[in-house]
Amino acid sequence: MTRTYRLYQVDAFAEGVFSGNPAAVVPLDEWLPDETLAAIAEENNLSETAFFVPLGSGAYRLRWFTPTFEIDLCGHATLATAWVVFNELGFAGPRIRFESKSGPLFVEKDGDLLALDFPSWPPKRVEVTDAMRRAFGAEPLEAWALRDLLCVFGDEDVIRNMKPDLAAFHEMPYVCNIASAKGHADGEYDFVSRVFCPEVGIPEDPVTGSAHSLLTPFWAERLGKTKFNAYQASRRGGRLFCELKGERVRIAGRAALYMRGEISLEGKP
Repeated sequence: MTRTYRLYQVDAFAEGVFSGNPAAVVPLDEWLPDETLAAIAEENNLSETAFFVPLGSGAYRLRWFTPTFEIDLCGHATLATAWVVFNELGFAGPRIRFESKSGPLFVEKDGDLLALDFPSWPPKRVEVTDAMRRAFGAEPLEAWALRDLLCVFGDEDVIRNMKPDLAAFHEMPYVCNIASAKGHADGEYDFVSRVFCPEVGIPEDPVTGSAHSLLTPFWAERLGKTKFNAYQASRRGGRLFCELKGERVRIAGRAALYMRGEISLEGKP
């Protein structure tokens, strides 16, 4: 027996195709076995593949898989999923609710933006280590961590020109390893970042929504304001409009459809 499933590839936090972070999105009526979900994500070989099933009343259960790992929070694949729900599945409401491993998440339209409502993850200060210096290939001014590591550097150009040692990240226990700096005084961004996640099969993540659950409260405390124009300075690059709202963060961006397709699982349940 062959079963087929729709698949969409959407560039999230993108000004158009070939920018931002590509995510695969697979709508399901019911869950496939976890090993099948993991195999699809490995086959797609994107930083995340999102799977979701409807719960009724505009709510969906949402899960995200890297090529090697089921992750507990992913921003760009949530944005991509919301784009599919609004634009391909005809969802007519103003706000989508996703149930996830990180609790309820919401996405709403804001003009040509899609805005994520995510948890805020204020990090705690940790010691700068030799492993951090080797991994980022530069000297951090300070380090902060929760699930992810944030190393702060003195200048935007350090972030943009960084040449990391990806193998060294395996010495550290974090899902994502974030390098960030305040934006240039005469520039358009409040802060810039890059994110490296080789431990979960993602050498450099092009644009990482979940990292901004940590970056937004950090820079709010550091810069004394709550709204930010942020940029993730990977090769593809992506702009994020962030706002700290108490114990939540608003992370908004644009998305562009790259591909509609179909998965064929011959002989699979």
